[in-house]
Amino acid sequence: MNKLFLIALTAIAISGCHSSTPKNYNKDSTVVADTNKKTESTALGFEPLFDGKTTDGWHAYGKPAPGLAWKAKDGILHLDASEKGDWQSKNGGDMVSNGEYENFDLKLEWKISKGGNSGILFHVKEDTTRYKYSYFTGPECQVVDNKENEDGKLIKHRAGDLYDLISISKEVVKPAGEWNQVEIVCDNSKLDFTINGEHVLSTTLWDDNWKKLVAGSKFKEWPDFGTFKTGHIVLQDHGADVWYRNIEIKKL
Repeated sequence: MNKLFLIALTAIAISGCHSSTPKNYNKDSTVVADTNKKTESTALGFEPLFDGKTTDGWHAYGKPAPGLAWKAKDGILHLDASEKGDWQSKNGGDMVSNGEYENFDLKLEWKISKGGNSGILFHVKEDTTRYKYSYFTGPECQVVDNKENEDGKLIKHRAGDLYDLISISKEVVKPAGEWNQVEIVCDNSKLDFTINGEHVLSTTLWDDNWKKLVAGSKFKEWPDFGTFKTGHIVLQDHGADVWYRNIEIKKL
């Protein structure tokens, strides 16, 4: 009886182990899905700005290499702001694309820490003898925790806004700790933002209305702001942890 009981118990245990695994389980499904997405993007003319494993293709503003606070791992580019500098993180600095872009379609995802602040800048002129920071020249799609950061309380400073210039048309940004999809398209003078699948901003660069917008903003102090038609893509270090992934661009 004891021997038969042990055999039955063993059979039940083995059966239980097999039943815990989903019938259609595939440990490589995530990898396959990611590969398919990259293949589709490549077919549409996009090229990765971030390889998911290294900081190749990027450097710190005004420096030859990226700041060590920017870490690449498991498909994510993370600014580790645990060591504080003045208003940026220690050994961080703004992350600048090696390449420069004129007309482009930029896609990426971002996630901000609680109370955090960052930004996605474009058409940045990297000349530290004239411009101390990237925001002296480059317009910015704001990245911020609307709930906990003071900037998130201000009109035209909220997440997704064309910073200090134009507010997005609807609240579509997810809270701190959640991923947001962003698409920034600059086609000649036409600028469009799409966030989480919703088209939320459209404007024209460099015309008289643009000049009025800049003149009525904090950027009026810097006469070259928003005037360059070609420049770098920049991920801002504003002294808070921020994560970016699936960064890709297509030249138009």
